[in-house]
Amino acid sequence: MSDDKRDGSKPEEQDWAAAKAFYDNLGATSKKPKLPKPQTAITIAVSSRTLFDMNKEKDIYENEGVEHYVKYQEDHENTPLAPGAAFPFVKAVMNVNVRLRELYPESEELFDVVLMTNNHAQVGVRLINSINHYDLGIERFCMTGGKSPIGYLKAYLTNLYLSQDSVKVREAIEEGIAAATMFTPKKEVVLSDTQLRVAFDGDAVLFSDESEIIVKERGLDSFFEHEKEFENKPLAQGPLKCFLEALGKIQRKFYEKNERLDCPVRTYLVTARSAASSGARALKTLRSWGLEIDEALFLAGAPKGPLLEKIRPHIFFDDQMFHIEGAQQLGTIAAHVPYGVGQRHHVKKDAK
Repeated sequence: MSDDKRDGSKPEEQDWAAAKAFYDNLGATSKKPKLPKPQTAITIAVSSRTLFDMNKEKDIYENEGVEHYVKYQEDHENTPLAPGAAFPFVKAVMNVNVRLRELYPESEELFDVVLMTNNHAQVGVRLINSINHYDLGIERFCMTGGKSPIGYLKAYLTNLYLSQDSVKVREAIEEGIAAATMFTPKKEVVLSDTQLRVAFDGDAVLFSDESEIIVKERGLDSFFEHEKEFENKPLAQGPLKCFLEALGKIQRKFYEKNERLDCPVRTYLVTARSAASSGARALKTLRSWGLEIDEALFLAGAPKGPLLEKIRPHIFFDDQMFHIEGAQQLGTIAAHVPYGVGQRHHVKKDAK
């Protein structure tokens, strides 16, 4: 009988366990915290151009070619890259890990951030130096040398992929992975450094786009009638449901230690639905999934930007570009989810 059949574990799980045990033994005397276990971690893959501001480097690549780009990165490898759109989100995620380790010193159910980039390995030194400069604690890298990294996302057990390349984001969603295209806000705002705040749109983000299809095909009145008729039937899940689920798992770890009122993770539903006409189905759907949302804001078609300006989330997910643009204008870090009937074009331009 094989070893995996005797102890009940799969071969790949044994490989992970053996590799991690070896790594842990090497770092037994290290002051750095242990890496989370991939199977239990919430893995967030971010592109280098999303984590850092690499617009100048991108221009060199596009206008002067890959060799000049690589040489520029090598010549400036001791100059830290400036923070990019996803930087505050990643920093907040790492702060949550600090709190988790205080309550659960041996826990491996933590956030794990992976740098997922199609950069060449020669650029890696500057990226490593930048990550160490900001003390981000990112240990896992995937550098694909000009090839798309999308094929590696499942191997890294990715729960969320963030990029500024809308084509790659769409490919990830088609592979069944939660993903979004990051956009830099038009102005800077001060964000919480003690609480990770994540805001979600509802339809075509947390939920499927079935309700949006009815709005577009039959109008608002039919939509309201449909939602009332099917109020007790849960909506199908959307592409970001699994990430809200992962956040809820982390929140419950704090609740179990009587830290609900001081939980470092807070979630928001910010939806164009109206409460009286179509809000109940959204809330009942979340309840049927066993998920909590800390705040639910039903705007009945009003702009989302002003409320998001008050919330100041580290990231806001929406499937409609006009909501993304409105949020950007008021300083919100927004991420577009290219999913559902609301996408008028198959391929959108990269985020700027």
